[in-house]
Amino acid sequence: MERSRVATSIDLEYPFTGRWLVQNSPANRVPSHGTALLATSYAIDFVPADDAGRTAPITFRSLIRPEPAEKFPGFGRMLLSPVEGIVVATHDTEPDHPAYRGLPSLGYALTQQRRARAGWIALAGNHVLIETGGVVVALCHLQQDSLGVRTGQRVQIGAELAGCGNSGNSTEPHVHIQAITTLDIERAIAVPLTFRGTLPRNGNVIDISE
Repeated sequence: MERSRVATSIDLEYPFTGRWLVQNSPANRVPSHGTALLATSYAIDFVPADDAGRTAPITFRSLIRPEPAEKFPGFGRMLLSPVEGIVVATHDTEPDHPAYRGLPSLGYALTQQRRARAGWIALAGNHVLIETGGVVVALCHLQQDSLGVRTGQRVQIGAELAGCGNSGNSTEPHVHIQAITTLDIERAIAVPLTFRGTLPRNGNVIDISE
């Protein structure tokens, strides 16, 4: 039964409007994030971008110091439900930490193993899990205190979930999405996913009108 679930993919709606840059896509490699830890083999990241398709500009300051998450163009941008289903778990109390690029990102990378040992919440940060048709879809790194849904609530595609944040294992504000076979993240198996029938590659800019 588990093998059949692994072979089954789920097609999602994009969980946002506006412009978003694709990173760590399973269209480029599997496991997409370089590890199968916590069923992340087919996970994908979307980084909010400006009208030109760029995230926050790299400056001399950003190369040498952490940056406030609030300075990034998509911090707090509303995320939407990519499926119709039941909210089966939420977490909303993790702080949004500074963004780490340039030299600060190297120091942040050294603490990666510590967060991995701490478990799911340390990595996912604030999150929403939605069950649909036997598959659980997770949206992670959400903005603290921004949740607009509760556990047990049925949501439709496009329902407002929470703001894009920088909680958990995140170097800049973005949303991490993965699909898994069970709410028990320690035993879950990764489920391949697509968006509107396709899987965007790294570097693509997804532009979704209102």
